[in-house]
Amino acid sequence: MHSSTAAITALGVSPLVRLRMTHADLIKRALDAGAHGIVVPQINTAEEAQTIVSHSKFPPQGLRGQGSVFPAITHGIDIPTDLKTANETLITCLQVESKAGVENVDAICAVPGVDMIFIGPNDLALSILGYVPAKGNEPEFVDAIKKIAVAARKHGKWIGRLSNNGTLCKEHLKVFDTVAMGYDIRAIQNWYTTKLQVARS
Repeated sequence: MHSSTAAITALGVSPLVRLRMTHADLIKRALDAGAHGIVVPQINTAEEAQTIVSHSKFPPQGLRGQGSVFPAITHGIDIPTDLKTANETLITCLQVESKAGVENVDAICAVPGVDMIFIGPNDLALSILGYVPAKGNEPEFVDAIKKIAVAARKHGKWIGRLSNNGTLCKEHLKVFDTVAMGYDIRAIQNWYTTKLQVARS
């Protein structure tokens, strides 16, 4: 992660780190490694959202300790400037992808310091419908996504989702601020599958 955040930053791109849990030490580790933001999955309550914000912001907005000079170095600024600007520039992205998260999405989006809500459609479908992938037209699924988007817009948050391919990305960008086009492992697999078919033909 240390090497990746530095390499990504050097190319003028903002590195975000997706954490596996809401633990304070994981948040601190990612930010101390120079991440410009964090993505936290499976957020179900406003209390969880507030905990994440408090552990990712320096005082007085939060509880984060200074800890590492690495972020300042990777951003090309001095430590006092990093401490002054980090709270304003950090991207805090929370994934709402469960029935409980949808039920509490308005309160989650109302938490100051939350910048973006990201929808994981597969986990959302699994929680609401009991299966994956969703067909995409199930009323419960469609209503859940709409409810998340409406809450995000109401509270001035960015909204994003996983889209999986270019066609869906183009369609989803009519509604969402950002989309994830897919996974690196899928891209690698697809490339090799295509090339092997050519080689074997």
